[in-house]
Amino acid sequence: MRASGPSRRAVLGGAAAAAAFTTFPSFEGRAEAATSPTPTYRWRQVAIGGTGFVTGVLFHPSVRGLAYARTDIGGAYRWDDRSARWTPLNDDLGWDDWNLLGVEAIAVDPAHPDRLYLALGTYAQPWAGNGAVLRSEDRGVTWARTDLAVKLGGNEDGRGTGERLLVDPRDSDTLWLGTRHDGLLKSTDRGATWRAVSFPATPSGTGQGITLLVAAGRSVYAGWGDSDDTAANLYRTADGTTWEAVPAQPSGAAAKVPIRAAYDCHTRELYVTYADAPGPNGQSDGSVHKLATASGEWTDVTPAKPGGTTSDGSSDSFGYGGVAVDARRPGTIVVSTNNRWAAVDTLYRSTNGGRTWTSLKDSAVLDVSETPFLTFGADAPKFGWWIQALAVDPYDSKHLVHGTGATLYGTRDLKHWAPQIRGLEETSVRLLISPPTGEAHLLSGLGDVGVMYHERLTASPSRGMASNPVFGSATGLAQAAARPSYVVRTGFGDHGNGAFSNDGGKSWAPFAAQPALAKDAPGPIATNSDGSVLLWTFVHWDGTKYPAQRSTDNGATWSEVPTYPKGATPLADPADPTRFYAYDTDTGTLFASTDGGLTFTGRASGLPSGDSQFQLAAAPGRSGDLWLSTKTNGLYRSTDGGATFTKLTSCRASHTLAFGKAAKGAGYPAIYQVGATEAITGVYRSDDGAKSWVRVNDDRHQWGWIGATIAADPRLYGRVYIATNGRGIQYGEPV
Repeated sequence: MRASGPSRRAVLGGAAAAAAFTTFPSFEGRAEAATSPTPTYRWRQVAIGGTGFVTGVLFHPSVRGLAYARTDIGGAYRWDDRSARWTPLNDDLGWDDWNLLGVEAIAVDPAHPDRLYLALGTYAQPWAGNGAVLRSEDRGVTWARTDLAVKLGGNEDGRGTGERLLVDPRDSDTLWLGTRHDGLLKSTDRGATWRAVSFPATPSGTGQGITLLVAAGRSVYAGWGDSDDTAANLYRTADGTTWEAVPAQPSGAAAKVPIRAAYDCHTRELYVTYADAPGPNGQSDGSVHKLATASGEWTDVTPAKPGGTTSDGSSDSFGYGGVAVDARRPGTIVVSTNNRWAAVDTLYRSTNGGRTWTSLKDSAVLDVSETPFLTFGADAPKFGWWIQALAVDPYDSKHLVHGTGATLYGTRDLKHWAPQIRGLEETSVRLLISPPTGEAHLLSGLGDVGVMYHERLTASPSRGMASNPVFGSATGLAQAAARPSYVVRTGFGDHGNGAFSNDGGKSWAPFAAQPALAKDAPGPIATNSDGSVLLWTFVHWDGTKYPAQRSTDNGATWSEVPTYPKGATPLADPADPTRFYAYDTDTGTLFASTDGGLTFTGRASGLPSGDSQFQLAAAPGRSGDLWLSTKTNGLYRSTDGGATFTKLTSCRASHTLAFGKAAKGAGYPAIYQVGATEAITGVYRSDDGAKSWVRVNDDRHQWGWIGATIAADPRLYGRVYIATNGRGIQYGEPV
């Protein structure tokens, strides 16, 4: 199971009575300063536990119990050993700064323990904004920011390679930043300003550039990822001015890309892991070498050569990823394999400079009881996959941490391993439902880890991922309004793409049959208010849209609905089981059915078309009371089942909408939206039917792009759940 989607993630949004198909947007610019929110809300994160790719972990060399982690789409975190918990450091990044939640690199200053630097930028593609460097004097509590003129790629291929940001070992005021497309940058004022400096290698179109920067004594080494199998890919400077290729360095496919490097200051040896591709996917060969920095002698210390076959005949191909040295024990090193799917990835540990190695996986005892989803529906969890983040505590030789595509595992005795993940939530959230009855106040549909039943918000769901079948990424989640025990879900799975539940989402059974399109293009699903009809739509990753399919026997048989607008997200009327709706964003037309989804006809037209982000929602308990939120045209309402719509003037942009329990004395449900009434895109609530709004999040709680979906609690006034694209599920309620 891999816990990161394609490089530019698609986001499917939905809620209990409302769902939308959206694609990840591209925004540039910066948010204006916001006024103080009213009322005051307390914000917390729903506990799941990781669920995303942790790309780097860095223990501070000078402070016991202090560490930092970076993620590909969810910002950076600070670890506190006393509380055994991660604290998020970038939740203040707002809507317009969504591209900065991918962390390309972290740097700390050994001589100044409170200083912290982050290189931010999720995508290096033309449609993405430029990167930025954040610098802090208080371990990430507050930040100063410098916008760069180049793009960084925290969620691109190669995101699990070494730190591309480094404090110069000779001078704490000097920093180095390696980029993917723009060579080497240097700052001499602690990251406030940057300039390009001469570097021997020339970037190519592969988008790797400098893969790592590491200090070795007073020298700095840089890995280069754009070379062929024979060209130099490791460079160094001894004076901070002149760079040269390291002599006699390893070559060939197994040493094509330097992935990570670590320096043993006791033995004066630099250990480098290599692979034939940057990873985390696509590696089939690799090696580990060490360089005696004083003599220039190289030694191949590869623990196990990739190639050959496993016991079941599978190809045992893989690369090498993480590397860490033990600061307390000279000659003690740990390295990780990566992309070793057949034999499963492992950590190799050596106590004699790489002459012999022990596989830590072979004796590992894994305890995932705190985050049960890590079994991914299997009998036992994996020791790891996508292992490129790896660290050894400089104050505790037996405290190791390694990242996977979904968590961080830690050990204190080299044998017993458990997730070291509390506080770190990186899920890309796509669907949310807050049921009106039952044990759980929340059901979620997630990228890569399927659907979860949250019986508690403060602990990872005890059932783990919904099984029977297990899905990778969820694409649809719907509940029958008048029969809330009935829930359906859809998504990408190896053993079926649709399932139903008769106990509110606690247990599931697969549809008896499914349309052929479900395997490659499972889209959103809806069920009418009594659960007697299902409408399932299909949208391929490439954007191709297909007609909906209908079932009246709980998924045993399906028939195409030719009059349904292709690719539109179905919405069931919450009060009338014969009614369904669909908004065709291509033409700006609202379609409706009054015969249980057998046929659809166009009603209101001239609505916003071509909007990349929209949501059609229905007010609970009311028939025909429809709300249409659009990114560029604001909010519309219909009270006649979509025959006509009126544009509301209380907001200029609306991205996603939800209804919750009404305020005391109010005659209409509370409405929540991610939108903008004036300049600030944020989370808003209205208690008077959208006549007026109050912002309920604040500048410290923004979480980048939050336009996929939200849900509001029908049982608790004021509580709202926010789907983020990399910071899991956040929920707020009045203080």
